[in-house]
Amino acid sequence: MKQTAVEWLRDLYENQPAYDESILDEQWEKALEMEKEQMIDFAFKYGDLTTREIADSFDKEYKTNEK
Repeated sequence: MKQTAVEWLRDLYENQPAYDESILDEQWEKALEMEKEQMIDFAFKYGDLTTREIADSFDKEYKTNEK
């Protein structure tokens, strides 16, 4: 099964000695929901492009904050 970036980061963080699950559960869930919304929005906006065009559009929108 593939992981999202947020899931990967959470797994990495959970293995740290000072991890306190009770404090961060709500923040992790919010981050996962935000990531899902971004993926859905991006798919609707750029779903009819080629793979190369999608990669270029992603870089433009999420790395430079241009729309």
